[in-house]
Amino acid sequence: MKPFIHNDWWEVLQPEFEKEYYQDLRKFLLNEYEHETIHPNATQIFEAFEWTPFSKVKVVILGQDPYHEPHQAHGLSFSVLPGVKIPPSLRNIYKELQSDLGVTPVNHGYLEKWAKQGVLLLNSVLTVRDGVAYSHKSKGWERLTDTAIAKLSERPEPVVFILWGRAARDKIKLIDTDTNIVIESAHPSPLSAHRGFFGSKPFSKTNKALEAMGEQPIDWQLPEHVNNQ
Repeated sequence: MKPFIHNDWWEVLQPEFEKEYYQDLRKFLLNEYEHETIHPNATQIFEAFEWTPFSKVKVVILGQDPYHEPHQAHGLSFSVLPGVKIPPSLRNIYKELQSDLGVTPVNHGYLEKWAKQGVLLLNSVLTVRDGVAYSHKSKGWERLTDTAIAKLSERPEPVVFILWGRAARDKIKLIDTDTNIVIESAHPSPLSAHRGFFGSKPFSKTNKALEAMGEQPIDWQLPEHVNNQ
């Protein structure tokens, strides 16, 4: 099988791509992409893994599934392409970031800088049908991404896992909490942000944990301008 993730994630995940469940998922996706409008573009499905190699992961921010409106999703949880309106959840993330660390919100939602510093922006489900949230749930993606989480948890170098909302917090069973750091709160969506996301200080807690591990903290300040892709 020719690699379609071009870093050390390939070695970690390749056994999954050989399994029957993934072959079934692949057949499902080929049909979906042929007959429906699916997000993200097929070439960007594994972008989170491409941009943040396994050995470089310091932080995981776990999302549910890609944005389901046109031109938003590009393979990273919570991130949208340059020029796209900032979604409400990400706007709330920026609010908390400003409250927590004084980081100035930017006018775009392109989180490449975080990913390139070792923040794996991973959704549990990596594809979605246009306009239909969670439409690719229980098709096989969860097995693959659960494996990714478990493999990171087993790594000798600890990881900070940021789990927002019930779906993400359920993944704690995959994580060795003795060796890794878990930061949990309500989801940043407008429906739940006031129930414990605002004021939870996940960004300063993450940097404090990284510094305690002897790692460089994340520079959460995004560039004011990004090039349109």
